[in-house]
Amino acid sequence: MAENGFPDTIVAISSANGRSGIGVVRLSGPKSIQICNDITGLEPDQRKAHYTRFKARNGDTIDSGVVLFFRGPNSYTGEDILELQAHGNPIILNELVGRSIQLGARQARPGEFTERAFRNVKLSLDQAEAVADLITSQTIRATRSARRTLDGAFSDKVKLILDSVRKSLYQIEASIDFVDEVPRDNFSSLLRKAAA
Repeated sequence: MAENGFPDTIVAISSANGRSGIGVVRLSGPKSIQICNDITGLEPDQRKAHYTRFKARNGDTIDSGVVLFFRGPNSYTGEDILELQAHGNPIILNELVGRSIQLGARQARPGEFTERAFRNVKLSLDQAEAVADLITSQTIRATRSARRTLDGAFSDKVKLILDSVRKSLYQIEASIDFVDEVPRDNFSSLLRKAAA
């Protein structure tokens, strides 16, 4: 079992459906480097782009493109992540996914990369939800709101509120424990603050 609790490596097409100049297949998990080596013959350097050929099991070239590798825990999911950037033809991308599955990966469930990021404490729950909101939002205002949440603005505000509530609670508890030592005016103002 991997150190983070996920023994398996997942793979999925990470770019949008349809045809485009570039398509991305992403892997996350402990077999990412070995799968890269089997498909490309490379052992990639972390955070460096490598132009290479992607090979099928029989040695035929599936396509050529760019490989990017991010070593965990310094990656989106907190695990080793591999990105294969090929031409954005669904046939090519599906062949890369199929080849990765032949080599020991499994098809990722929808949202599983972000789930792993959450479970590996790379994202908070509100940030994980913001990723989904960012992807599905239909307006500029909605995308900006999701982006602020992803950047931690919502968490920061909640933390300030919780800190304020905790401080008030501590003061009220101290006032109850040491009621004879706290002037009545202070006690009443603390209760008003807590009720506000």
